[in-house]
Amino acid sequence: MNKKFLFIILIGLMFLLVSCVPGPNPYVKTADENGKVAGFWSGLWHGIISPITFFISLFTDDVSVYDVHNNGNWYDFGFVLGAGIILGGSGSSSSRRD
Repeated sequence: MNKKFLFIILIGLMFLLVSCVPGPNPYVKTADENGKVAGFWSGLWHGIISPITFFISLFTDDVSVYDVHNNGNWYDFGFVLGAGIILGGSGSSSSRRD
């Protein structure tokens, strides 16, 4: 392949991926209808149960995978950590057995 063609493809893929980045959440640090803001522990729990809530959210509008009324980065960290525990915790099982 030509280096110029490969560079153009790489730039195109980069723009495609950047266009998928979500915008800011306008509800960060605002309370929900019950006066609560989700924090780290709520994010951790929501990440752990995310496969279940995703499946339920396909059939109902009352369930959401991610709580938009959160405290920001700590909720996000808890959510990713919880999802990683459930969805990405099989790293040791992929090792070779001799």
